[in-house]
Amino acid sequence: MHKHLHMVFALVVAAALLLSACGPRAGEVAASKLQRVTEPDAAPVKLEEMVAGNTAFAFNLYQAVLATDGNLVYSPYGISLAFAMAYGGAYGETASQMVDVLHYTLPNDRLHSAFNALDLNLARRPEQVAGVDEDDRFQLSIANALWGQNDWPFLPEYLDLLAVNYGAGMRLVDFENAAESARRQINDWVSDQTKKCIRDILPAGMIDPSTRLVLANAIYFKATWQTEFNANKTYDRPFYLLDGEMISVPMMGIGHQVQLSYAAGEGWQSVVLPYKGGLTEMVIIVPDSGNFEDFESALTVEGYNEILSALEWQPVTLSMPKFTFETQYGLKDILTGMGMQDAFDREVADFSGMDGQHLLFIDEVLHKAFIAVDEKGTEAAAATVILMMPAAIPPKSVELTIDRPFFYVIRDVPSGTILFMGRVVDPR
Repeated sequence: MHKHLHMVFALVVAAALLLSACGPRAGEVAASKLQRVTEPDAAPVKLEEMVAGNTAFAFNLYQAVLATDGNLVYSPYGISLAFAMAYGGAYGETASQMVDVLHYTLPNDRLHSAFNALDLNLARRPEQVAGVDEDDRFQLSIANALWGQNDWPFLPEYLDLLAVNYGAGMRLVDFENAAESARRQINDWVSDQTKKCIRDILPAGMIDPSTRLVLANAIYFKATWQTEFNANKTYDRPFYLLDGEMISVPMMGIGHQVQLSYAAGEGWQSVVLPYKGGLTEMVIIVPDSGNFEDFESALTVEGYNEILSALEWQPVTLSMPKFTFETQYGLKDILTGMGMQDAFDREVADFSGMDGQHLLFIDEVLHKAFIAVDEKGTEAAAATVILMMPAAIPPKSVELTIDRPFFYVIRDVPSGTILFMGRVVDPR
């Protein structure tokens, strides 16, 4: 009897050893043993430099997507953050081009620490908002995640970098034999992290058996205007499209003069709408009639900063359209055109910092974003997914009716980080 028990025990132990020798399996998490650094050493000056770089990238990317017709919304910070995780495994010219396009000006060790510090700062914003009712509670959440092929040899050093600076463990999946299941997992995660604002970011067929790594960032934002628009003052009123056509759209009005930051310059006006708590705001820039295309084509980070510097408090009577839309882009061609060629080139891409090999390259980058603006406030969400495969002005009452195309920027006030930006050319 004892002999048989010993034999059974030996077989169980042998089976366990055999299973462990096979390496990690789908469904497990290849997490580093290191914990996220919650008090990173990132001096304010370093954060300012990183935010300045991200803002420069935001406006360069805007110019690169001008060929896109219609409304626009995207999250520059979300894209920069997702790429920072990929950059952590990049070397050589691949890394150099990412630095140039993304405006990563800090050295590697400082860059990842700065991203961690900024991410943790932004995560604390909801706690820092005081005097706001629960129903109007400011929401800002940012999450990172990775999905890797369960038998791919990802380096422990790379997993450490992700864990320490981005709080991200790698979920192991079997792209080779269960690509559709992995796609559903990623879509579900993005949907959950964005409170179902971003659904099905990966369409059917986007994940295939050759996929080896998917990096994702999701950002969700919801805030109430400091001075809400009066729903009883919302009426259908004219809005003039770029071709001069007049359409009728729901135009919101506050109903009285409000002290707001406002400025006007040659060919433009700008107004800032703060959200409750004062830590976030929407900056609206309205080119004069007939000046939209010229202004847009010349819009740079320098021009944006000049507008911010010109803003002054004064009474404003404001009307603007309510709008809801989403946009989705494949960023591969756009980023390649901006100078990031090697990362997408299977022959020369160098992400050997991920796995010790020169095999992985970025096959596509998908970015999907949503924004809804109404009398109450703003809800916005965005997700970025990187797919990697082996290769081979004196106070006076100013009246501003935003009845023409305009730009907007949603930014974190303390850091200056641009969370979302875009344009509205047709509020329908």
